[in-house]
Amino acid sequence: MISALKTITIKMMVGANMTVVLLMLMVGYADHINPVDHPLLACAGLAFPVFLLLNLGFLLFWLVFQFRMFVIPVVGYALVFPSIHLYVPLNAERELPEGCIKVMSYNVQSFSGYPKYSDGFEPICDYIREADADILCLQEDQDARHHDHGRLDSLYAYRDTLGMGSPGRSNAIGIYSRYPILKKERIHYQSRANGSMAYFLKIGADTVIVVNNHLESNHLTLTDRENYRELLKGGVEKDSARLQSRQLISKLSQAVATRAPQADAVAAFIEEHRKYPIIVCGDFNDSPISYAHRTIAKGLTDCFEATGKGFGLSFKQQGFWVRIDNILCSEHFEPYNCKIDNKIDASDHYPIICWLKKR
Repeated sequence: MISALKTITIKMMVGANMTVVLLMLMVGYADHINPVDHPLLACAGLAFPVFLLLNLGFLLFWLVFQFRMFVIPVVGYALVFPSIHLYVPLNAERELPEGCIKVMSYNVQSFSGYPKYSDGFEPICDYIREADADILCLQEDQDARHHDHGRLDSLYAYRDTLGMGSPGRSNAIGIYSRYPILKKERIHYQSRANGSMAYFLKIGADTVIVVNNHLESNHLTLTDRENYRELLKGGVEKDSARLQSRQLISKLSQAVATRAPQADAVAAFIEEHRKYPIIVCGDFNDSPISYAHRTIAKGLTDCFEATGKGFGLSFKQQGFWVRIDNILCSEHFEPYNCKIDNKIDASDHYPIICWLKKR
């Protein structure tokens, strides 16, 4: 009797593990789904770490109770390894060669400092001064409280800030550079208050294009985020949880479908300018396993995937475990030691930093 129960249990666990592996594969390659056609399915990449952990649970179970079955989760990880390496790379830090360019991208949340600081301008400005990047790309660079923006401007010889959206939906992206800005070009696409800008910089004898992006937000309110955290805790009644889940999924689906043509526009611009060395920065508002990331990164190196370590969580809202800020580069550059710096907490994002060496 006990032997029969054990056999049935093992068979059930095998079936459950194979189901998890199948779902992990579907979620791990969800970035190949066009959100315009299937917006709900295109959001599946957000669940990738959940299935990584579930499969890990099965791996530990098999190692303890049925060793030979451990091959199921291991094969699952092998099949989805490219997505694992993209989501959570494990690269060793390397010594920086001479002549590297330090690049930083940072969504400064309009310098609001929320929720820790009543005023985020001073700590962010001090951090930027100490970081001493050669090229700094900011998102939400608008100065909502009318500070003396000259303090920030004084740190760099060359700078430009582009306002976007209507007055009621003000937003801006900015670049601060130690290299001359030869010209700039807006990458046009439809958006409520977001955008992308290409800057042509003179670096030595080269003209280098830096594309600063702030793709469409998910437009989640503070209430939406708080409801999401309560859902994770399980502290919401069944009917209310169902309604809140539908509302959250609806907003995420709409946003991912909006970002798809934006990503297409940025990718088209990059393709048209392949002869130039290119650096792409910014807040993609989407996970590494997303149509937006895969489309823009095509033919480029994701610097965090190539040289970073860990999950690299750049959006620090509790419950949203994802890296949505990126630095990408063309084959003209060799990236080094890309990282998310969580030392500064004056925004809802952490800055992403990388060193690039011209090949």
